Amino acid sequence: MPEEPEEFDNDDLDEPPAFFPKDLSRGGYSGVPVQVRVEGVYSAEEGGTVHRFVQLQDDMGRTLPIAIGPFEAMAIHFAMEGTEVPRPMTHDLACTLLQRLDGVLDRVVIDDLWNATYYAKLHIRHGSEDIEIDCRPSDAVAMGLRLGVRIYVLDSIMNASNEEG
Repeated sequence: MPEEPEEFDNDDLDEPPAFFPKDLSRGGYSGVPVQVRVEGVYSAEEGGTVHRFVQLQDDMGRTLPIAIGPFEAMAIHFAMEGTEVPRPMTHDLACTLLQRLDGVLDRVVIDDLWNATYYAKLHIRHGSEDIEIDCRPSDAVAMGLRLGVRIYVLDSIMNASNEEG
């Protein structure tokens, strides 16, 4: 029989992640969303491990590299290159579902950073309703590129990223 899990202690958590309701969080990053473009998908090897990232850049030349997985790297690369695949990838499926359900992806916004993890939202219009859906930045970028929508990052996140390097 499995052991009983240890009792969960709320004191073990530092702060809630960005997708928790704002009144429960630390307030997160704020500021004006700035439009960015996808500069590319890159990989680097360190100690035998391959790291992949997508690089975003704004009109002021500030860059934001975000670590992503291999499948997301491939999805973003295919979308940037306009590569046709014989069967729909997961992001193609998500875009088709959105369109078939009469939703319109208006924009994607990378809007928080907590414990070295970026958070994003899909901003969808469905009739007169505006819907925000939390997602990983890599998924937001892959869908945004496929549907040709603008990609934004909060100005304070761009500043924080560029102050580190």
